[in-house]
Amino acid sequence: MTLDMIKLLAMALAIGIGAYGPARAIGDIGKAAVESLGRNPDAESSIRTTMILAIAFAEAVAIYVLVVSLIIKFV
Repeated sequence: MTLDMIKLLAMALAIGIGAYGPARAIGDIGKAAVESLGRNPDAESSIRTTMILAIAFAEAVAIYVLVVSLIIKFV
């Protein structure tokens, strides 16, 4: 295996495995928000704000994985 092939494999594994965590977290956050709204519909604004903030933090992890993957590719 050449160095380029190893880099491509590392890049693919980094983005493939690294994107699973945030995707799973966003799904769990959405599920919890819907369950919370079902139990207490009056708290919608507070639940929505907290959910959007938590999704943003989870999405930041996916962006970090993308940056690491690009660093692997270009360095």
